[in-house]
Amino acid sequence: MAPKGSEAGVTPDYWDDACKHLVRRDRVLKKLIPQFGEARLQSRGDAFATLARSIVGQQISVKAAQSVWDRWAGLMPGKLQPAQVLKLGVDEQRGAGLSARKVEYLHDLAAHFDAGQVHVRQWAQMDDEAIIDELVAIRGIGRWTAEMFLIFHLMRPNVLPLDDVGLMKGISLNYFSGEPVSRAEAREVGEAWAPYRSVAVWYIWRSLDPLPVDY
Repeated sequence: MAPKGSEAGVTPDYWDDACKHLVRRDRVLKKLIPQFGEARLQSRGDAFATLARSIVGQQISVKAAQSVWDRWAGLMPGKLQPAQVLKLGVDEQRGAGLSARKVEYLHDLAAHFDAGQVHVRQWAQMDDEAIIDELVAIRGIGRWTAEMFLIFHLMRPNVLPLDDVGLMKGISLNYFSGEPVSRAEAREVGEAWAPYRSVAVWYIWRSLDPLPVDY
């Protein structure tokens, strides 16, 4: 996961309805959901900053990612903006701890936002797959990152990220006594969760790590 943001979080308004639905539909979640009380998914920050954090945090620890993020964001005055990123030099970004590849990825992300190639204001009217298509066109953002963005930033209710290692492990432990699980088996388990797959996924993650995830 990317490092935590400091902004106040926003919680989805469908959460309580989703929990009632999942408790009725799924024997595992019937036991799991009550264990976590009032804990909720929360969305923080803006779209550009969230995606930039996901790139900075790739393949390094949360602690290291936060350190690099603080140094990189500190190169820019005020709020992080795509136009500011495009003005940064490669060497100063490398000096903040970024790899050459991540510098390229962040430049491509900024260029997409600056040129209006991602339609942030239209996302509310677009379906999940259309948003994923926009995001994976950016270098450094794959389907998994796009799905995490749908869950944690846009708070879309029905995302099933089958490329997520934690989800597959959680399904294995909770539904298959720890036996390896295929994507088809995981998808079948997830069918009972619709139209609130994202909420179910969040609780499956909680079964592995009780601390709520912030993206």
